[in-house]
Amino acid sequence: HRGGRSWRNQCSLKTLRRGTVGNCLNTLRHTLSFLYLAARMQDVSGILKEGFLVKRGHIVHNWKARWFVLLQDKLLYYKLDGGRKEPSPKGRIILDGCTITCPCLEYENRPLVIKLKTKTNTEYFLESCSREERDSWALDITGAIHAGHPVQVQQLHRMKNSFKLPSNISLNHIVDKMHDNSNGIKLIPNMEQGNTYKESFTGSALVDWLISSNFVASRFEAVTLASMLMEENFIKPVGARSTEAMRSGDLAEQFLDDSTALYMFAESYKRKLGSREELHLHILELSGTIVNQGYLVKQGHKRKNWKVRRFVLRADPAFLHYYNPTKEENRPVGGFSLRGCLVSALEDNGVPTGVKGNVQGNLFKIITKNDIHYYIQASSKAERAQWIEAIKRLT
Repeated sequence: HRGGRSWRNQCSLKTLRRGTVGNCLNTLRHTLSFLYLAARMQDVSGILKEGFLVKRGHIVHNWKARWFVLLQDKLLYYKLDGGRKEPSPKGRIILDGCTITCPCLEYENRPLVIKLKTKTNTEYFLESCSREERDSWALDITGAIHAGHPVQVQQLHRMKNSFKLPSNISLNHIVDKMHDNSNGIKLIPNMEQGNTYKESFTGSALVDWLISSNFVASRFEAVTLASMLMEENFIKPVGARSTEAMRSGDLAEQFLDDSTALYMFAESYKRKLGSREELHLHILELSGTIVNQGYLVKQGHKRKNWKVRRFVLRADPAFLHYYNPTKEENRPVGGFSLRGCLVSALEDNGVPTGVKGNVQGNLFKIITKNDIHYYIQASSKAERAQWIEAIKRLT
């Protein structure tokens, strides 16, 4: 019997070596691949992603910056107190049964909003600081919602990587060309279902214009670019056909290459160029190429309190502007030229000189050529290093 048992054990080992171990390894490899897709970036604490988003209130519909933490089954948000995240979350969004809309175009002056709707029909509106950050949050939230469906997660990754704005195209430049009296797009009255829309254009007319102006090479690229113009709130749909397409939720089908779909320039774009002062600011300071942007916490000059601001770093000319993300106006509340500036990291141990309140960690300081000191806090050491390096290249 001992010999028989030994023979059977040897046969089992041979079988495992030949096939079963290989199959197990393949199964393990596929399982690990799925886990990576469904819960990428997850650390030991279970956090998939964290960072600032601007949230619309439920009762009073004002907008407040909150620190969001994405877990496998929920999205927590925290209030910021004196530059520090409060220990207990202000609220939570249960992701089971959630639906997500991205981009959400319900707010004309907030084109970077994500909409979450829970299975109890509670709606949450969350705004990011940039298109890339918004898409990253939408991808990770959707991955958490569909964590049990690896095929859907793979499709999300493919969809994200297939819709990108070419680096050599500036949307502001395109819109300025569209307004050109000689070579811009023709604005004419169009009728739909008894309504007349003055100074409008059709979807197919815009596609034709983008191709003839050599901004794109094909109608598919033109539709992609036109979708981005609409998504960034430069143009808007008018009339039943184009409005219904915008609400479809599929980014690739929101703009229609159709002679019956009508569009106009968005009012927000007209307001941006409303006065000579704003036009002068737009041309000089805001005309540079965006190098970096994101939410940072800034110490005020007078009250010395800490507020979340959306910072935008531009080159040629080199300027750093900051915006109040709770306001709908897309105008900077402050900014300065980077010429002659000094930027440096501050000590992480203790509260540095010049910093008010118990604020410490990931701080850096910018001193302008006029000797104005700006104290800014990033969310991590890596983010602080990235901002410092980007600013130094422009000083």
